[in-house]
Amino acid sequence: DDVEEAKVKIPQLESGIEEAVATQTQLKGDLKQHKADRTETKEAMEEATGIREKEAKEFAKYKSEAETNIAAMGKAIGAITKGLGGAFLQTSAADVLRNLVTGSGTSIDLTDSDRDDITTFLQNGNAAPGSNEIVGILSQMKETMEKELAETTGNEKDAIEQFEKMIAAKTKQVNVLTEMIETKTERLGQVGV
Repeated sequence: DDVEEAKVKIPQLESGIEEAVATQTQLKGDLKQHKADRTETKEAMEEATGIREKEAKEFAKYKSEAETNIAAMGKAIGAITKGLGGAFLQTSAADVLRNLVTGSGTSIDLTDSDRDDITTFLQNGNAAPGSNEIVGILSQMKETMEKELAETTGNEKDAIEQFEKMIAAKTKQVNVLTEMIETKTERLGQVGV
C-alpha cells in the first residue's frame, strides 16, 4: 500500500519540483530585468537632472544680463528725456549700454545708423539734435528685450514643469520596480525552500 502511494506521489513531487525550478528561473529572469530597468530609469533621472541644472544656470545668467541691460536702457531713456545725458555717461548703466551696443556684451540687433547714433551719444552725451530718435531706438530695444525676457521666462517655467512631471513619473516607476523586486525576491526565497 505504501509502495502504491509512493508511486502516485513521486510523479507529483517530480512535477512540483519541475514547476518550482521553472518558477525559480522565471523569477530570477524577472528580477534581473526589473533591476536593469530600475538602474536605467535612475540613470535617466540623473541625466535629466544634470541637463535641467545646466539649463537653469544658463537661464539665470541670461535673465541677469537681460535685466541689467533693460535697466541700463531705462536709465538712459530717463536721462536723455530729462536732458541729463552727460551725467548718465558717468554711470555703470552707460558702460552696460556701451557694451550692449558695441557687441562686447550681449549683442542686440541694430541697424548701422541706429548703432552710430547711440554710439555718438555714448561718446559725448550730446543727444539734443536726435534726442527723440535715440529715445525711440532705446525704447524699441528695451521693449524687444523685455518681450524676449518674458518669453524666455515662460519657456523656463514650462521646462521646469515638464522636468518635474518627468521626475515624478520616473520616481513612480522606480518605486513600482523596487516593489516588484522585493515581492519577487521574497517569492524566490519561498520557491527555493
